[in-house]
Amino acid sequence: MLNRFDHRSYSGEAEIRYLDSDFRVIRAGAYVRCAVTGVAIPLEELRYWSVERQEAYASPAAVMERLHPDRMKPAG
Repeated sequence: MLNRFDHRSYSGEAEIRYLDSDFRVIRAGAYVRCAVTGVAIPLEELRYWSVERQEAYASPAAVMERLHPDRMKPAG
């Protein structure tokens, strides 16, 4: 296993094990995909994830959309 800073010379998608306050790189890569938007998130910019769901999110808005989709719908 690699630590979170060993990815700099790698390309492609990484496989990550998300932990409570950190993550562990299982398969080296430069990025992971947001579970909501599908956008590539460079590992050095990865800040949001779910330990329970084992998935990454690109932004706080993506977290809210995944965890509370009913709150993200426009009022109407």
